[in-house]
Amino acid sequence: MCDEKTQLRADEFLRNRGEISRREFGKVSAAVGLGMMLPAVANAQELGAQELNERDVEITTPDGVADCYFTYPASGSHAAVLVWPDILGLRPAFREMGRRLAMSGYSVLTVNPFYRSARSPVVEVGASFGQPETREIVLPMARQLNADTHFTDARAFVSWIDEQPEVDTSRGIGTTGYCMGGPMVMRTVAAVPDRLGAGATFHGGGLATDADESPHLLIPDTRAHMLHAVSEDDDADEPEVKNTLAAAYEAAGIPAEIEVYEGTLHGFCSIDSQVYHEAQAERAWSRLLNLFENALA
Repeated sequence: MCDEKTQLRADEFLRNRGEISRREFGKVSAAVGLGMMLPAVANAQELGAQELNERDVEITTPDGVADCYFTYPASGSHAAVLVWPDILGLRPAFREMGRRLAMSGYSVLTVNPFYRSARSPVVEVGASFGQPETREIVLPMARQLNADTHFTDARAFVSWIDEQPEVDTSRGIGTTGYCMGGPMVMRTVAAVPDRLGAGATFHGGGLATDADESPHLLIPDTRAHMLHAVSEDDDADEPEVKNTLAAAYEAAGIPAEIEVYEGTLHGFCSIDSQVYHEAQAERAWSRLLNLFENALA
């Protein structure tokens, strides 16, 4: 989970590498397009950008109206994927990541988890968690979310997904979550276990804690096959988490792939992250596609 320790490590990493600042990065990415940052789509269908459709949508939940982004192949119906962004919310980088997933043949809903507070994007392009002004925006919104909101949002979003003609409801739904989206994934697969066939977390925080509402306690109530891509620094902070998760999945008889990605820092899979690690992010992405191919049949 994003906190002062993870940011200090990111700052040290950038100092050592002499990276451009996140604000400078934002200017560059806005100029050249985030899509150019992504490698060719591994295992994708033969789809061109013009063969994807996309639309901004509004989804009614018990707490209001969530603004979300929906993208999908231009023809046919497909297995759906629900994407929970990291603490910076729905923004151009996650729209691009959603499009890339749609290129592999999925109907992808990427949500604004902060819709109770503001429409997306809640931060400007190039903003980073390392900026005090950015933390002042996102942390209060993140603190409004909890296990209850995760459950109610998950049910509302899955219900909306199943009403879309672009979704093949004979196939299971997948869900992915980054950073704070990790617990949302685990609660989603528990909230609608009969529809969720696969879940994946990338540098997810708070997956196994001592709290009564710890996500790992829900594992016996789930059916989804799981993938957990763990950053090396997160594992160093909490080395017992991976073992707790593995034991819970084994006891429940649920297939789960849990791996610590060597040489990575928290945030390594988000394409606009300060610490994006292309090689390891690509390996995690390939494992995600493998998971979906096998679990959402």
